[in-house]
This record gives sequence, structure tokens and C-alpha cells, in this order.
Amino acid sequence: MIAALIVMAGLALFIGAVLGYASLRFKVEGDPLVEKIDAILPQTQCGQCGFPGCKPYATAIANGEAEINQCPPGGDDGIHKLADLLGREYKPLNADNGVEKPRAVAFIAEDLCIGCTLCLQACPVDAIAGAAKQMHTILAPLCTGCELCIAPCPVDCIAMHPIEETVDTWKWRYPTFTLKPVERQAA
Repeated sequence: MIAALIVMAGLALFIGAVLGYASLRFKVEGDPLVEKIDAILPQTQCGQCGFPGCKPYATAIANGEAEINQCPPGGDDGIHKLADLLGREYKPLNADNGVEKPRAVAFIAEDLCIGCTLCLQACPVDAIAGAAKQMHTILAPLCTGCELCIAPCPVDCIAMHPIEETVDTWKWRYPTFTLKPVERQAA
């Protein structure tokens, strides 16, 4: 019996050592450029850029498969930051992907909600709480304002409310004017 325990413990230590070595030897490193691009994107996971989320869009930008001007929630500020990071020329927002809007949060009219759960299924960040045949509500701190919950709602009880700028939500706007070089005249 003791011999069996010793054999099992030895086998467990050997397998653990092999797995530990394999995890170090075959470690897959992420692309740091993709991580930097993804950090600039707004993380709304709305799909307006033509990709299923911000990470796939960041990967496509890093691989040269997508332009930097396809993200309406990121807006002009995001495009400027991406252009600076990648050393590319600034391009205005591609109108085919949508227009820049003020940041908003979804709101459910509780008296109209029938509890169909279609909005729950559509929300990419699980910002809606509720159950079947029960009233649903939005968890405002989690809502990214992607508007994906509006279309599937059969009773149109979801509306987007703009977030007012406060000290906590205010963001520095990227300068929208271009600087012109000053020509110096010889004295």
C-alpha cells in the first residue's frame, strides 16, 4: 500500500514537471502591437467596424487587413491615436461604418418590457440583467453603448441616453485643428 502511494506521488511529480516544462518551452507570446492598438479602441464590442469585436479589429489593423478609420465609437480621437501609434496618415471616419455619436448608455422602459430575453442574448458585455418573462434592467457601469440590444427588442422599450460630461466621464479631446509651419525670414 505504501509502495503504491510512493509510486503515485512520484508519477504525479514527474507529470507535473513535464507539464511545467512544456508550458515554459511552448509559451505563445501575444503581439505587443495588437495589445497597444486594442488598448486605444473603445472596447464597445459593437461590430460597427465589420469585425466581431475590438480585439479582432486590432489584429486586422496590425496585420494591415483593415484601415484605422472604421471605429465610430472611437471617433476622431481614436483615429488620431491609432495614426500616431502606427505612424500612418490620419483619415477621417469611414461613413460606411457609421457616424461618431456622443457616448450613451442603454435604458429599458420597465413598464414596456415583456421579458423576452432577446436583448440579453444580443448584449456582448452582459450589461443587461433579467430573466425570461421578467422585467430586464441595464447595468449602467457595464454598458458600452453599442446599441446592439435595440434592434432585437420587439416592443421598442430600449432607448439610448447620452452620458453627461462630469469630472469622472470627461475626456481630453484630440486637437482638431492642424498646425501650420511658421516660415522664418532671414534677417
